[in-house]
Amino acid sequence: MEWVATPPGGPRRARQRRRPRPYTGPPSYPAPPRWGFPLLAWRWPLALPTNSRVDQAERAGTTAATAIAALWVTAGVAALATFAEAWRYVLLLFSRGEALSRTVLAISDALVGTTGLILVLMGVLTGVFVVLWGLRARAAAAERIGVRSARPDWQVVAGVLIPGANLLIPGAAVAELEHSLLVAEGDREKDARPWPSLRVRFWWALWAATVVVGLLTFGWTFRDGVQALADGVVLHAVNNALVTVLAVVTARLIDHFMRLLLPPDPAELSRQRVHAVRAAPPPPRAARPDTARR
Repeated sequence: MEWVATPPGGPRRARQRRRPRPYTGPPSYPAPPRWGFPLLAWRWPLALPTNSRVDQAERAGTTAATAIAALWVTAGVAALATFAEAWRYVLLLFSRGEALSRTVLAISDALVGTTGLILVLMGVLTGVFVVLWGLRARAAAAERIGVRSARPDWQVVAGVLIPGANLLIPGAAVAELEHSLLVAEGDREKDARPWPSLRVRFWWALWAATVVVGLLTFGWTFRDGVQALADGVVLHAVNNALVTVLAVVTARLIDHFMRLLLPPDPAELSRQRVHAVRAAPPPPRAARPDTARR
C-alpha cells in the first residue's frame, strides 16, 4: 500500500500567472485621497514654525502694522472733523448778519455729529492698538538687551487712562522704550539714565497738549450761553486738529521704533552701485617671485 499525504481540503491547485494588463492612464479616485504628503511646496523656506517659542519682536511688528493703519484712518477722520467744526464757526459768523439756509445748517450738523462720533470710536480702537503695541514692544526690547522692565504693564495701562497721570507716564514709557532700543543698537550704555530724544520730546509735548485741550473742551460743553457755544466750536476744532497731528506723529514714531526693533527687510532696501572709490589704501599684493616671466 502507498500512503499519500495531502493538506486539508485536498491538493492545492497550481497558481495561474496573471497576464499584465495594458496601461489605461493614471489612477482615478471618486474623491480626493486622504493620504500623501501635505501640499506645502509653494511656501517659502522656514515659513512654518520650527519651535513653540513666541517671538516678541514679531508680535510687536504685527501689532504695529495694525496700529499704524488705525492711526492713519484716525488722522483722516480727525482732519474731516476739524473741517466740519471750522465750517460751523464760519456759519456762526455769517449768522450774525443774515439768516442761513436750512439745508446748509442740516448738512453742517450732520457732518459735525457724524465725524465726531466716528472720531470717538476710532480714537478708542486706535488707543487699544497703540497701547498693545507699546506693551509688546517693551517686552521685545527688554528681552533683546537681557533685562526686565522696571515699570510693570498695568502701570502703563493705568497711566494712560487716569487723568493727570496720563500727562507723564506715557511719555516716560516711550522714553524707556527708546532707551532700550538704542541700547540694543549699541548707541547707549545699559546703565545710563533714559533721556528722551528730540523726536520723543516733541511727541510727549504734543500728547500732553492734546490731553489738556481735550479735557478743557469736555468741560467747556457744560457752560451755557451763546458765546460759550461759539468758544466750544473753536475748542473742538483745535482739539481735532491736535488729534490729527498726534495721530500722524505717532504713526511715524511707531514706524521709527520698529525699524530699530526688527531687522531690515531685504525687499525694501534700495539697490546701490559703487561708482568710484576715493582715498582708499592700495590693496596688499604678494611679492613677485624672481622666476615669474611677467
